[in-house]
Amino acid sequence: MSDSNSTRRVVLASFIGTTIEWYDFFLYVTASALVFGKLFFTSMDPLAATMASFATNAVGFFARPLGGIVFGHFGDKLGRKSMLVTTLMMMGLATFGIGLLPTYEQAGILAPILLVLLRFIQGLGVGGEWGGAVLMAVEHGKAGQRGFLASWVQAGVPIGLLIATGVFRTLSSIIPEESFLVWGWRIPFLIGILLLGVGMFIRLRVLESPVFTEAKKSSSANEMPIFEVIRKYPGNVLIAMGARFAENAFFYVITAFVLTYATQQAGFTKDQVLQAVLIGSAVQFFVIPFFGWLSDRIGRRPVYLGGTVLVALFAYPFFWLIDLKSIHMLWLAVTLGLIIHSAMYGPQAAFFSELFGTRVRYSGASLGYQLASPLAGGLAPLIATALLDRSGGKPGPVSVYLIVMAVITLVAVWMAEETNRKAL
Repeated sequence: MSDSNSTRRVVLASFIGTTIEWYDFFLYVTASALVFGKLFFTSMDPLAATMASFATNAVGFFARPLGGIVFGHFGDKLGRKSMLVTTLMMMGLATFGIGLLPTYEQAGILAPILLVLLRFIQGLGVGGEWGGAVLMAVEHGKAGQRGFLASWVQAGVPIGLLIATGVFRTLSSIIPEESFLVWGWRIPFLIGILLLGVGMFIRLRVLESPVFTEAKKSSSANEMPIFEVIRKYPGNVLIAMGARFAENAFFYVITAFVLTYATQQAGFTKDQVLQAVLIGSAVQFFVIPFFGWLSDRIGRRPVYLGGTVLVALFAYPFFWLIDLKSIHMLWLAVTLGLIIHSAMYGPQAAFFSELFGTRVRYSGASLGYQLASPLAGGLAPLIATALLDRSGGKPGPVSVYLIVMAVITLVAVWMAEETNRKAL
C-alpha cells in the first residue's frame, strides 16, 4: 500500500471514530439541555433542574483531563492505536448504559448518581480519544499538509453533533412528547452500540503511527511522560489551555446554551433550535478542513487569532440575531457562530500536536487540550444560564463572558511560536 493510501486510511479511520465518539458525547449535551432535567431532577423547580442537568453534563468535561493524562501516558508508552480502540469501547458502552437508566421517579436518588457515573466514563473516554486520533493523522502526514489532514479529525466533531442532533430532533418530532419522555429519549443512546461496532471494525484495521514507531526504536521508553511534559513544556501546556478558552466556551454557548436561551427567551420551539444546530453543523463540516488547509499555507497563529477576534466581535450580535425572533436569523446566528469557531478549531489539532516532542506528544497535547475543557466548555452552559437568570433574561452578561474568554485566548496564541513548518 502506498504512503498516500495508508495516510488516507488512517485519516478516514480517525474521522469515523471521532464522529462516533462525539455523537455519544453530544447526545448527552443535547439531552441535558432538553430532557434530563425532567427525568432525573423532577424534585426541583424548572430552573434548578436545568442547572442540575447542565452540572451533570459538566462532569464529563471534568473527567476529560484525567482521561487525557491516563491515556496519554499509555499512548506515549504503548502506542496510539491501542488507546483509540480502548477509548471508543468506553464511550460506546457508557452511552448504551445511559439508554438503560431508570429515571428519578423509578429509582430515586440512585438515578442521577448512575447518570453522573456514566457521564464520567464518557468524559474519560473522549479525554483520551482526541489526542490519539489527531496524532495518528498528524504523525502520518508531512510538513505542509498536517493542518489539513488533522482538521478532518476535527471535522468528525460537527458530524457527530449533526448525527446526534438529527437523531434527537427526528425522534422528538415524530414521537409524542409524553412518550418521548418515557421511552423515546432512550433510542439515540441505545443505537450507539451499533455505531460502536462500526468504529471498532475500522480502527482495528489501521497501522500504528510511523513517527511513534521510529521514536520507540531509537530511544528508551519514557516511564512517566506526563512528568517530562511538565518539566520540559510547561509554557506550551499553558498556551494550549489558553488557546481553548474562547474556542470551547463559544462552541458550547452556540450549540448547548442556545437550546435554553432560544426556547425560553426568544420563543422558538425545541425543534426549530435543533434545526438551526443541524444546519450550522453541516456547514461547519466543510469549513473546518478549509481553515486547516489555510493554516498550512499562512500559519496556525494568524488563522487562530483571526477566529478569536471574531468571537469577541460576534459575542453581542449572536444574541441580537436570535432576539429578532426570525427562524432565518436563528439559522444565521448559529451558522455564523460555527464558521467563526472553525477558524480556531481547524488548525487546532496540528497546532497543539506540534507544540510537543514525539516521546510525550500524546500526553502533552492531551493535557493542554483537556485541562481547559472543564474550565471553558464544561462550565460555559452553566455559567451562561446563571448569568442569564441574574440579568433577568438579558444576554449582555453572557456576551461579556465570551469576550473575556476571547481575550485569554488572544494572549495565549499571541505568545505561541509558529509551528506549521516544524519537523516532528
